[in-house]
Amino acid sequence: MGAEYSSRAISGVLSGSGAFCKFLSANDTGATGGHQSGILVSRSAIALLFGQESIRERILKRTVRIRWQDDFVTESAFTWYESKGELRITRFGRGFPFLKPDQTGTLFVLVRHSREDYCGYFLEAEEDIEAFLDAFGLAPTQTNSLIDTGRIQPRTQEKLAIQEFIDGLREDFPASEEMSAAARRIYEAVYGQSGDGFSGPGPGAGSRMGQARALSGQMEENRNRQKLISPDKSLIEWTNMEYTLFRALEYARYGELIAGGFSSVEEFVRVANMVLNRRKSRAGKSLEHHLCAIFDSRQIAYTAQAVTEGNKRPDFLFPSAEAYHDRSFPVERLTSLAAKTTCKDRWRQVINEADRLKSRPKFLCTLQQGISGAQMDEMQAENVILVVPRPYIRTYPADRQSRIWTVEGFVRYVQEVEDGH
Repeated sequence: MGAEYSSRAISGVLSGSGAFCKFLSANDTGATGGHQSGILVSRSAIALLFGQESIRERILKRTVRIRWQDDFVTESAFTWYESKGELRITRFGRGFPFLKPDQTGTLFVLVRHSREDYCGYFLEAEEDIEAFLDAFGLAPTQTNSLIDTGRIQPRTQEKLAIQEFIDGLREDFPASEEMSAAARRIYEAVYGQSGDGFSGPGPGAGSRMGQARALSGQMEENRNRQKLISPDKSLIEWTNMEYTLFRALEYARYGELIAGGFSSVEEFVRVANMVLNRRKSRAGKSLEHHLCAIFDSRQIAYTAQAVTEGNKRPDFLFPSAEAYHDRSFPVERLTSLAAKTTCKDRWRQVINEADRLKSRPKFLCTLQQGISGAQMDEMQAENVILVVPRPYIRTYPADRQSRIWTVEGFVRYVQEVEDGH
């Protein structure tokens, strides 16, 4: 039994309308040699097993369908014995593989999907048990009770949302814009913060919709707390999330191929080059896409990849390419911004991207963490102003940090220019 079962159990709980877990006792598995029937469940699960029915009869029983390990189904029974104050799950069928003496201590998970349909999981390996308990923030002493899905840990939410996105893809690798948008959606869903105001179908819309709806419900509280956070923090967090998402997709697409080895050096080089080229292409576009989301959230007018003189293409022109090419439009109300993930050796490319703005500052947004004082002096001489997420500014020479603009500072500047201030 592998780690896939802990993942299935976690997903099952999130896609259900209620869940319970407990460690199988010696009485449950028959290890004591007793003759009790079925799995004893604590009274906390009465509502899960019987809904709103009145538990007043001496013996109350009902039949349900339970799918075990997402594999096979039994017609089992829930039974309430009022005289004993006991709640049991019985009728597993001949040859049921999970209630044997050596499985004492296995973690049993029961999930309700509808009044008549449940699913059940048995987690035997320690790593599977720990993964499940950690996912919901449970200590071993907090089992034999209903599961509070509100305690699911953000890292677990993140992994599930990423897997949901990957499972819903119809192609090996989606366009970079879709990857960036997915990263923002996942960050918003998991951490309840967004700076892009993005709306649309959730990660992996159309795939395993039951789990998707569960994730949406689980994260609704976070969404309700959504607020516009600093563009500086947004840019860093979205970029990190997209990197995590992309690495997970790479593993899903190439993991088995790489683990299986290569028949020749040529084949290895071909695959390596394919992976590296896709990484380089994605990284460059990622920053642009996230900046677009920030500008859109602030209702800033801009043109991305506008064509200027000599077929040059600054990454952003504010307020538009049309305004830039309109000679009657005041130059002082035009702004350009280049976006380069790293800029140590490429910053000079931005100097001549827009001839009308030769006398104006050239803004360059980068995720580069630190460059030399000499390079910063060269930039200043060429009237290039760095725009850097606030937390990264500390990595630059202390005596030159005042020259750097934050992303928030640049956004406010463009808003003021576009408003005519």
